[in-house]
Amino acid sequence: MIISPLFVFFLILVFALIWLFTNTIDDRKWLTFLISLALTPVVYFYLFYPMLNIFNNYHHQKYFDAEAWNEKPALRYEMSEQILNDSLFIRNNKAEIEALLGKAEWYGWDDSIKANSPEKWNYNLGFKPGAFNNLQECLEFEFKNDTVIRVKQYQLEQKFE
Repeated sequence: MIISPLFVFFLILVFALIWLFTNTIDDRKWLTFLISLALTPVVYFYLFYPMLNIFNNYHHQKYFDAEAWNEKPALRYEMSEQILNDSLFIRNNKAEIEALLGKAEWYGWDDSIKANSPEKWNYNLGFKPGAFNNLQECLEFEFKNDTVIRVKQYQLEQKFE
């Protein structure tokens, strides 16, 4: 376990809250201190920390791997940050993109032609973990003269029935 300033802060916060609660039960300071000291790790690791992880939008970042991209499509969002920040696919042609990522899952809408354009390839990245997340992550590759000129990430709201 890594002891960080944030960890220490939250541990002190949980201890203070338990201390305040146990003071309402009993006026003996030594007893409330012992109870608080004993219950703080339990409350922190079994109540506070799991709730923090449920509502926090943290997820692992991975380097792009074509094999993982094809084998686990629901975890593609983990690779999207490197794809965008490092401009991995800028100036690649359609054949190279198709070899690495597979066929486009759908074409993007182009307002200039008022139709789905074969020059805008879209891929589903999956859902980032977190409570109440109904936004599907997507990646769009825009081509000009058979070459990628722009990659953007966007979100689609999904309705679950």
